[in-house]
Amino acid sequence: MKTERLYAITIYLLNHGRTSAGRLAEHFEVSLRTIQRDIDSLCLAGIPVISVPGASGGYEIAERFRLSDQFATSDDYSCILTALQGLVSATGEQKAKHTFEKIAALSKAADNGILLDFSVLREGDTALLQALQSAIAQKRTVNFTYTNNNNETRSHSVEPIAVLYRWYAWYLLAYSGVRGDYRTYKLVRMSSLEITCIPFTKEHEAAALILEKNDRKDSRKYLNILIKCRPPAVSRIKEYLNGTIVKESPEDSPDGSVLMELTVVENEQLWLGTLLSLGDNVEVLNPEALRRQLLASAEKIVSLYK
Repeated sequence: MKTERLYAITIYLLNHGRTSAGRLAEHFEVSLRTIQRDIDSLCLAGIPVISVPGASGGYEIAERFRLSDQFATSDDYSCILTALQGLVSATGEQKAKHTFEKIAALSKAADNGILLDFSVLREGDTALLQALQSAIAQKRTVNFTYTNNNNETRSHSVEPIAVLYRWYAWYLLAYSGVRGDYRTYKLVRMSSLEITCIPFTKEHEAAALILEKNDRKDSRKYLNILIKCRPPAVSRIKEYLNGTIVKESPEDSPDGSVLMELTVVENEQLWLGTLLSLGDNVEVLNPEALRRQLLASAEKIVSLYK
């Protein structure tokens, strides 16, 4: 177990650079004292770990150190190839295809029984995705028109950091000079993209670190909803809205309805459309404002088809 942790700490420091002992202890779920002993063990094993004192200090590995390719096992290569296959299926990028071929030629990795088919992610504007990747590589500011959740359309000028797929959609992670902060923009809401000749105003941290910090200070408003759900809709509420059953078959529900809770982002529209699509199989009990909103939407739909 200790040997595996020592290897994992080495990989972590190579990937993340200088890291505090507290952060390492938190990540590997051990005590500070254990981390200090592990660092001593790495140094004794010949790994050039440097200790940097001060508030911004921590541990880092000397730049001259490189892992031998013998550190990667056939299982490691199998995981790498599986991930690359997923990337190729998602983007169709030639670079990703070439990388896959190179790794596949290095090792006859065993089949790990997992296939990642993300070809559905290619739906949409692949040219926009590729243009953003180009701007990121060149470290050039981009201009575009954006329509937000409130249907407000504005022009934006940002420094693109990375494109990412999360929450069932492609997003751009970028630095907004106007806001002085990092923001995410949904690609499907972007139009009229222009790659400018304006370079970045500063050096940015790795995208993963920026996302981690942004996720901690999530400013989105969430809404807790209590619903009465008939059996035909229970599985859909679980699948699409991550709902949970809080009470099985209330006494006043001879049809087998259950009470369910779900938490959603307040100003998103997808979950609202899902509730409407389930018709009379779902009744919102709380909050009252959402009941009124659904009623108003249903009345408009009925009037349209009268």
